[in-house]
Amino acid sequence: MKKVSFTEMKNGTKEDYLFLDKHEKDFASKTAERIIKFMSNLTETLEGYQVSRLEHSLQSATRAYKNGESEEMIVAALLHDIGDELAPMNHSEYAAAILKPYVSEKTHWIIEKHGEFQTYYYVHHLGGDKNKRDKYKNHKYYLDTVNFCENYDQNSFDPNFKSFPLEFFKPLVKKIFSRKPYSSL
Repeated sequence: MKKVSFTEMKNGTKEDYLFLDKHEKDFASKTAERIIKFMSNLTETLEGYQVSRLEHSLQSATRAYKNGESEEMIVAALLHDIGDELAPMNHSEYAAAILKPYVSEKTHWIIEKHGEFQTYYYVHHLGGDKNKRDKYKNHKYYLDTVNFCENYDQNSFDPNFKSFPLEFFKPLVKKIFSRKPYSSL
């Protein structure tokens, strides 16, 4: 297989970078498949919860779909906790970073902040301030994030809920991740 000529980026040629750009674009075009594969492996139960991470995600996305949300919000609901596995202390920011190039500012903000907003439902039991999210009360997406947590996150831990399978969402994930990025280098 052909390789670039450099061992230090500063010594790369135009031909090297055109060659790499082609491979990077090809790799990026397969992001949706990698995400679906990753999601399909989230079958272990979050310790103490009644459903797996995958089932929680499927319930969130199914609820968003049934509520007539946009395709990007359905995909965001599916992926909102994708960071739990690798970034448990900042899973919301991790998920938002994955989605950012492909979703609107609003959807990105909702996913980025949902973890903080979600503490409303439990942190007071642990001695915290359940209204900590109110620091964002004047933000234009505050109510959207409250609604996301209320309608698609906090209520998606039900072992009896009939969610759609991951395969159902695959075309939507592919569609969102095949978009031209909102922002680029």
